[in-house]
Parts: sequence; structure tokens; C-alpha cells
Amino acid sequence: MPLPYRLAHTLAALALAWGGAAQAQSLTLSGMLGAKALLVVDGGAPKTVAAGESHRGVRVISTQGESAVVEINGKRQTLRVGEAPVSVGAGTASGGGSRIVLSADSGGHFMVQGQVNGKATTMVVDTGATAVVIAEAEAQRMGLKYNTGLPMKISTANGVIPAWYVKISTLRVGDVVAYDVDGVVTAGAMPYVLLGNSFLTRFQMTRTNDQMVLEKRF
Repeated sequence: MPLPYRLAHTLAALALAWGGAAQAQSLTLSGMLGAKALLVVDGGAPKTVAAGESHRGVRVISTQGESAVVEINGKRQTLRVGEAPVSVGAGTASGGGSRIVLSADSGGHFMVQGQVNGKATTMVVDTGATAVVIAEAEAQRMGLKYNTGLPMKISTANGVIPAWYVKISTLRVGDVVAYDVDGVVTAGAMPYVLLGNSFLTRFQMTRTNDQMVLEKRF
């Protein structure tokens, strides 16, 4: 039976190059079937895997909505359906990577899983944002001490709202880490962290059709 359109459309949308003892491993979260994750390992056939089960060395820890937490070689990673490619591997621990490859989702947005000061979060590339913008509720979850930051006001479609300037110690996307990144915490609600120019300008950006490549400037 053919896969539902949503699953077929997102198949191979997320590729993780994970460094193993022998060779790199390719892992894709191509969709969710109920509470089971639909995994593709090393380009093989899609396999439904429930929490607590393993498939070719990949153990599913938990699933929720359109995301799954998996464990490979003792390391855990949160995967999301339709998430842009994230590179993790030998350079992950030190953050020595220099290249990020992103794929646009069906709405044309470049989404990516990353970490702010070690806390996992979902981000969307926003070239119109001067800084990395984080909603207050998300900042609280991350433990950011934004109330000690420089207070400011920003204009939104819903009017002027309070905000605070913060300095993000580390911002990680895959095995690429940027340090001391300018950020703004806003009292408004947002579903994602906006990956703005305080991060993006540290990279040479190239876009071809639905793919964006960020090469770290040195």
C-alpha cells in the first residue's frame, strides 16, 4: 500500500549523518504512524518503530506528535517530521563543524532543531530578524535569565510589547556552534525561535531551489 501523501512528501526530509565506530549512519524520520516512528536507516525500507523498540542500532526512546527521541551509540537526538537536515557526528562534542544544510518545508520555511545554551528547541530561519528572537515562555523553559537583560520595546502586529536583550552563550545547529550570539526575548507568543541575522551573518549563505547551505566564516 502506498504511503499517505504527507509521509511520502516528507520522506528523506531529515537526514542525520551520525558518526559510528565503523562508518557514518544515515537516519530519517519520514513520518509518524500513530505513536510509532517511521524510520529509514541507511536508505533502507521505512520501518515503524515504537517507543522501547530498536531498528538497526537505532532505539526509539519516546514519541509525541510529529517528533521522536531516538538513541544511537548512547547519544540521544530529537527528530521531527519534515525537519531540515542536521549533521551530527565526530565533531558534535566539540562543536567543530562549519557547514549546515537546510531543506525548505512544504510552506517554504527552513526549520531546524537546535540548542540554545544546551536546551533543545525548534528554530526557523528568519533573515528579516536582526537577532535570534525567543518567546518569553520558551526562554523560561531554557532557564535564560532574560529579566536581567537590557529592557526594550518592540513593535508587532498586535502592538508594542516588552522585550529584553540577552547574550546567548552557545547556539548549536547540528555540529556547528556559535558563541556569544545576540538575542531578544519577547513577551509575545511564538511557536518557534527565530534564527535571525546575529547568527546567520556568521555564515556564507547559498540557496539553490529548496536547499540552503550555511558555510561558517573564519
